[in-house]
Amino acid sequence: MNALTHPAISTAAPSKKSLVTGRVLSGLLVAMLALDGIMKLAKPAPVVDAMTKLGYNPDSSVGIGLLLLACTLLYAVPRTAVLGAILLTGYLGGATATHVRVGGDLFAILFPGVLGVLLWAALFLRESRLRALLPLRG
Repeated sequence: MNALTHPAISTAAPSKKSLVTGRVLSGLLVAMLALDGIMKLAKPAPVVDAMTKLGYNPDSSVGIGLLLLACTLLYAVPRTAVLGAILLTGYLGGATATHVRVGGDLFAILFPGVLGVLLWAALFLRESRLRALLPLRG
């Protein structure tokens, strides 16, 4: 028996306020990440410049953009949202490591981590099965 099927663990639906907040926050994050992925596919001059400054071949932006879009899509679909969050956490960890490696400013280093926390917070608010795994109440 696991946490999702254990009778003592509640998987009650989230409150309407939590559900709406989680969905809105998730929607904003998905839109932002999707736009970033699309920009990496389109390769406008600012993306090419940024890739070069970060030490990446600008042609690699297409593969990175496809990866980001795939992970974001997994996060956006309720059934695969946890897998998407796990994969996006890894992606954002790589972004953090890249900015640390090139000596980026504090904002550039912290921003991917903040996005990761927001991804999980939004998922926590909208997903009762995830809340059931974390004994935060009672």
